[in-house]
Amino acid sequence: MESLGTHLLLDLEGCDPDLLDDLEFVRDVVVDAANTAGATIVGHTFHRFEPVGVTGIVAIAESHIGIHTWPEYAFAAADIFTCGQDFRPTDAANLVIERLRCVAPTITRIQRGHINRDRLDREAASALSSANAASASAVSI
Repeated sequence: MESLGTHLLLDLEGCDPDLLDDLEFVRDVVVDAANTAGATIVGHTFHRFEPVGVTGIVAIAESHIGIHTWPEYAFAAADIFTCGQDFRPTDAANLVIERLRCVAPTITRIQRGHINRDRLDREAASALSSANAASASAVSI
């Protein structure tokens, strides 16, 4: 069975709290992660909370990379979702972990959109056969 995409969920414990509260730094890390992994960036938005914390997302043609930080707990949560074949989500995850100086990362990999090619091929052939039969009977005079 194939999947349409790979989704990495990152729980990043023991990060540098000062880095987690620096909007420009966090933005640069996530943008660099997208570029390093071969993504096509289509936009991004980031926000710094008061008194602390940053959230942001980089929209990529292949899907997205998002992050939310809790400097007061030295923790960040990030997710990297891709439906592209050339995008390397593990490379993006490793860059985020390294740049945030994370000492205890946990990565969960989820395959999204499971598809059964054999079933889809059978359904497509059946639908095509039905459509051809319908158009042939519509043309009969």
